[in-house]
Amino acid sequence: MDAEATQVMTRTGEFTTSTVSWEVPVRSRIAAAIDRLSGPLDELVEREANEGDTRMLVADFLSVGMNYSKYQDLTTQFRTGSESVDYAIVREGELFAPVEVKGISQDLDVRNILTARKVAAEHGAEWIVLTNGRHWKAYHLRPDEDGEGHRAVPIVEVDLLDADAYDRNLDALFHLTHEAVEHGRLDALRRWNEALEAAPLAEIVRSEAVVEAIRAGLREATEHPGHTGDTEQVLHALTGQVIAGGLLRDEEASE
Repeated sequence: MDAEATQVMTRTGEFTTSTVSWEVPVRSRIAAAIDRLSGPLDELVEREANEGDTRMLVADFLSVGMNYSKYQDLTTQFRTGSESVDYAIVREGELFAPVEVKGISQDLDVRNILTARKVAAEHGAEWIVLTNGRHWKAYHLRPDEDGEGHRAVPIVEVDLLDADAYDRNLDALFHLTHEAVEHGRLDALRRWNEALEAAPLAEIVRSEAVVEAIRAGLREATEHPGHTGDTEQVLHALTGQVIAGGLLRDEEASE
């Protein structure tokens, strides 16, 4: 087994054979940062630290864990009108993602990124990071169908104090690192999430390869050799009984 293409996931011993060489040190760095900041994070939670103190931990994690230089990749200069975001991640001099920071005990939801959305829209950024130090969320700004605005779609969601989700957290945060963004992995995760939405997934379920696999499985299970029109029967059953009609494209549903 290629050592550079294999990673042992921290704490579980799980092998991920698709890992490429540059990912190994990045994932290790994220794991070390999570462990290193767990103590300060617990202290902030215990005293319900305010937004200012939370920002210091967030800046450390962005720098130490995600490899964004405090002097080259992070800035506080982006604002809209009289409002400003706490930090902004820049790439090649352009805004990549506003970073909105809230107090450690504050609940997070899409209402917290109103200013960040304005800043992103003004500067052509597609991503927003929202965090209270414990919870981390990354939103992708997807254009509305009418092209008049954007909606914020959650792509990454992490709770650093959820011990049972340690490996999922590690993998999710990996996609926000400097290196992963540079290699297109965050955007690939966005495309994956979009492909799992109802409409595109319904199209895949009705694809020729899937229908054929289902037909073969049914033939084996029923010991039926097949008959003329059995493929169409499978497709009809998928469309009418398994997939809700509203998930199909209009032109397909009308057939």
